[in-house]
Amino acid sequence: MPTMFTRELKKTEASAFLLGPRGTGKSTWIQKNYKDNTVVYDLLNTTELIRLSREPSLLYHETAHLSPGSWVVVDEIQKVPALLNEVHRIIEEKNIRFILSGSSARKLRASGVNLLAGRALTYNLFPLVSKEVDFELDVKKQIAFGMLPSSFLSANPKKYLQAYAETYLKEEIKEEALTRNFGNFTRFLEIAARQNGQLTNTTAIARDAGVARQTVQGYFDILIDTLIGFWLDPWKLKRATKQVSHPKFYFFDSGVVRALSGRLPYPATPEESGPLFECFIINEIRAYLHYTELDYPLHFWRSQGGVEVDILLETSTGYVAIELKNGTRWEKKFNRGMHRLSEELGRNKVACFGVFMGERQLVIDNVAIYPAIDFLRCLWSNRIIDG
Repeated sequence: MPTMFTRELKKTEASAFLLGPRGTGKSTWIQKNYKDNTVVYDLLNTTELIRLSREPSLLYHETAHLSPGSWVVVDEIQKVPALLNEVHRIIEEKNIRFILSGSSARKLRASGVNLLAGRALTYNLFPLVSKEVDFELDVKKQIAFGMLPSSFLSANPKKYLQAYAETYLKEEIKEEALTRNFGNFTRFLEIAARQNGQLTNTTAIARDAGVARQTVQGYFDILIDTLIGFWLDPWKLKRATKQVSHPKFYFFDSGVVRALSGRLPYPATPEESGPLFECFIINEIRAYLHYTELDYPLHFWRSQGGVEVDILLETSTGYVAIELKNGTRWEKKFNRGMHRLSEELGRNKVACFGVFMGERQLVIDNVAIYPAIDFLRCLWSNRIIDG
């Protein structure tokens, strides 16, 4: 098993924000791609943090000697958002290029990140994907423990993920003062993690967490801003009237889900395994779309009667529908949602795929069904989603 990975995110030649949750490997990626003649400011260094917080203009003065085109890295930029004003000024006046990494977009968004609109691109770094480990992975294990590099390589991923959850709560939430009531947020987080991949009813979550519905919505905003999760919105068929309108919320990594839900010490139950499998595959697709710069939005589709397709996206050439099942046997009834969707959108416009934990590929009623690893190989060889 390799200990160094070639990441699918390619080096940029323009100034950029590099965003990603803690532990995805942002610093390692920067060191590999910008190791020569690069000035680095690490805001995890307390001395550096205090110095630049007190006097952000030091960044301007300390880069005055650099020639145009030079690179400057500011790691964990969200800790001193005021530096963005200096970055803006340096880019404009000196044509110096920046890599600005961070694990939270919340303070950046609140502090004028739009000042850099058009002057810095935005890239996201995800946990490891199957291609980066040469498809040498045990899908069942990675569903349970996720794809964060340190978890993937660890002999004891449980311990790492427990520490990860504690660090997230302590440093991202408590120390950054992202919420006033830390106890309420911790209780909400466990409930949200246990409902990963389910239709999200904020009223029910608020009742279970003992907080107001508006507070729950604000907590979900924190999860998105700290890049811990994302909304998967329902697809709206133009001529359909009765459809589910609630979105689903997924976390960025299935191992982190189990850590935050308090389920790490236990084997995943059948009720957990399905959403965890979805979480694993959907995040891989998200990474593929971002790294290949296709960036098609992902949706799910579900009728009011409960007929569902787990993933639906519109491409430049049609639609792709994907059904995910964490079982070793594929049944014809699993195709029902994709067939219904094909009737609505046009049979020749929808490419239908199934993904499961079986060992052999098969085709049932024009649906190509793949074992998980085979599907991932096809995905990264551009045979699933046509750009």
